[in-house]
Amino acid sequence: MKLCYSLKWNLLNSLIQLRFPDINNISTEKLAIWLSDKNQEKPLILDARNKIEYAISHLKGACLIPYDSPEIKSLIKCSVNTPIITYCSVGYRSAILAQRLQKMGYKKVFNLQGSLFVWFRENRPVFCGEEIVSCIHPFNLFWSLLL
Repeated sequence: MKLCYSLKWNLLNSLIQLRFPDINNISTEKLAIWLSDKNQEKPLILDARNKIEYAISHLKGACLIPYDSPEIKSLIKCSVNTPIITYCSVGYRSAILAQRLQKMGYKKVFNLQGSLFVWFRENRPVFCGEEIVSCIHPFNLFWSLLL
């Protein structure tokens, strides 16, 4: 079962990398270390999902910027040199958002590899507001199989 799960994720990550070869990825482990390091500049964390998904749970401090928002420049109030982390459920929609941000001139954009699903499976905290919660939105039945 664990091997099958790993194969699915490896295939999914490979497909995302093929579709978005110029997007930098960051692992959930590296992001967790970064966020816990008080000496490092904290990144702007952008949730690329929709309002319903975000309302159920999100990463602490994440701002909701759906990947298909028409005017993302007006929603982001930071320098082009600010580190930005994008995430969604599995990493595809956030890769689209990361690509859009790069085309807009943002220089330090990273897509969270495996996104919220991997973060959650690794027992890292997800929030609803300031409260830690124990569930996430599965997007749909098909993608819920990766949880």
